[in-house]
Amino acid sequence: MKKLLLSIAAVAALAFTTQAQTEKGNTMLGGNLSFLSTKANGAPKSDVSFSIVPSVGYFVSNNFAIGTGVGYTYDKVANTTVKNGSLTQAFEVAPFGRYYVALSDQFKFFGQVAVPMQFGNYKNIDVQGNTSDKLGTTTNIGVTVAPGFAFFPTKHIGIEFSVNGLEYQHAQTKVEATGAKASSNSFGLDANTFAPKLGVMFHF
Repeated sequence: MKKLLLSIAAVAALAFTTQAQTEKGNTMLGGNLSFLSTKANGAPKSDVSFSIVPSVGYFVSNNFAIGTGVGYTYDKVANTTVKNGSLTQAFEVAPFGRYYVALSDQFKFFGQVAVPMQFGNYKNIDVQGNTSDKLGTTTNIGVTVAPGFAFFPTKHIGIEFSVNGLEYQHAQTKVEATGAKASSNSFGLDANTFAPKLGVMFHF
């Protein structure tokens, strides 16, 4: 009987440990960091994309967290034999809500809804590589729904594997010189829906 009680206590302790990572009152810290460099035929230099968006979330109830990411994106398209290059830089804010469902003691499925918002500007790059003054501003506001899995090797670390999901995006550009605006709307699966993303979240 004593061994049985000890076994039950051990299982209960393990369950408490895994639950404690996503229980009410806890905080998680993490974010996204990406860098991509590609070179098109005829381009003297490579296209470069860079993004860093740290994020923080707070569990308002067991397994449900709300939070936001705040960061910066940089997208440089090189010159080609056909057209000049461009440079777009933006400040990003991405509030989100996330819900976890336990699959086992160490694995959890999660679904996340986010509202990423980017506010930036764009410039041209001539054939000599010189960057022009600001030509206009850009505004992108979207809603994304994405699934993922989290593996918890320890109480405070969650290794996450996720893919992009459904996305709605409203994009607007405003020309600096004339004030003219152009906008577009899109809805559907992200172009890189099945490109996996790997990340780490710290839980406290």
